[in-house]
Amino acid sequence: MKTLSDIGLVGLAVMGQNLVLNIESRGFQVSVYNRTQATTEEFVARHPGKQLVAAPTLASFVASLAVPRRVMLMVQAGAAVDAVIEQLIPLLAPGDIVIDGGNSLYTDTERRDAWLAEKNLRFVGAGVSGGEEGARKGPAIMPGGPASTWQELRPIFESIAARAEGEPCVVHIGPGGAGHFVKMVHNGIEYGDMQLICEAYQLFKSAGMATAEIAQIFNRWNDGPLQSYLIQITGRALEQIDPDTGTPIVELILDKAGQKGTGRWTLINAAENAVVISTINAAVEARVLSSQKALRVEASAQLQGPSGTISIDKAALIDKVHDALYASKVVSYTQGLDLMRTMSEKKGWDLDLGAIAAIWRGGCIIRARFLNRITEAYRADPSLRNLMLAPFFNELMNRSQQPWRDVVALAVGAGIPVPAFSASLSYFDSLRTARLPANLLQAQRDFFGAHTYERVDRPAGQSFHTLWPEIIE
Repeated sequence: MKTLSDIGLVGLAVMGQNLVLNIESRGFQVSVYNRTQATTEEFVARHPGKQLVAAPTLASFVASLAVPRRVMLMVQAGAAVDAVIEQLIPLLAPGDIVIDGGNSLYTDTERRDAWLAEKNLRFVGAGVSGGEEGARKGPAIMPGGPASTWQELRPIFESIAARAEGEPCVVHIGPGGAGHFVKMVHNGIEYGDMQLICEAYQLFKSAGMATAEIAQIFNRWNDGPLQSYLIQITGRALEQIDPDTGTPIVELILDKAGQKGTGRWTLINAAENAVVISTINAAVEARVLSSQKALRVEASAQLQGPSGTISIDKAALIDKVHDALYASKVVSYTQGLDLMRTMSEKKGWDLDLGAIAAIWRGGCIIRARFLNRITEAYRADPSLRNLMLAPFFNELMNRSQQPWRDVVALAVGAGIPVPAFSASLSYFDSLRTARLPANLLQAQRDFFGAHTYERVDRPAGQSFHTLWPEIIE
């Protein structure tokens, strides 16, 4: 064992424990501290012979670290992070580094960055994606903060990150809160991706397919262009049988979805920056509606609609849903990337969208084969304004749109809710429409509020107002 540890980690919940074991397995000595001392001692005792140092107090924890000290926090986002930092500050020395590896709101990260900078301490907000398995075997890591600090953390982060095509799934994202912002948008895209997959599942169930049959569909898809971690685990989840009843476990799970906030944060940020993320928005709203189970049960007995069943050749339906899912996934990623590009320009972060897509190819929850195509698109044209305008995706969207439309039409006709499929298609159609009915909307605004409008037959930027007829009640 070394005299002093290479890095320390505070917070030994499941993610923290797995991340510690990952770091240690790469040849680094790790000091660990948890608010409950027994948790620290039990964790180290379960892993004898490893380069782990159990610290009973924060003071002894900090004293066990090599200078400059590198302290990684894996605690619940919010007040808990501030509380730990408050306790650490008097124990640290100028130049020491505090890394928040949780799902913190990026504005909190920027506040903490300024707070610690006043103390001559360095702060890094690092998004870590991959869940428990990723933390242990190799996550995708999205660190923000100063470039100089990244150089000191790089050996550790590159060694523990997942690898895709030989490249570590970690890159310095940008200054300040850029790392946590990108992780937030990653989670928003994840919301959209998951909802789209659930809608595909619902369509198959509505066509009378058994759960085991649907599992086979997702397993086949995972061998093709739709290959992704989420498609893979969907097939596995649908195969899982409850030992007590012999029923697929997914059929016994209550249809009330939870969320931890990153999807909602993404919606708020998009609204503040006038960026359309309709697919992600539909996914967040779908989770909210799912949580209203009692109301939905009551409404189902009173509100009428179609039968909720689809009568179509199964093979044809599978092919159509495949194409609709692929096209809709592209929209979800397009919208997330657009939000990142917009914030990058606003904040001066200089985000490299190609590099971000590249690190998402491994370790993270949204890792997927087609991220290679996204990486290629942005490396070919770093100033690409919209992913769907890249040649590969342009051709894909044009080729997929008829089965995509068929799927949405089938669902609407049968009364099956497909909010994310529908929102994705509406975004596609709106984007490709040169003249939208916003001209009438501007007339309405000018009518009731004298908000003015521009004209198609006059130079851009000129404002006009019409004296509309008075409305007599």
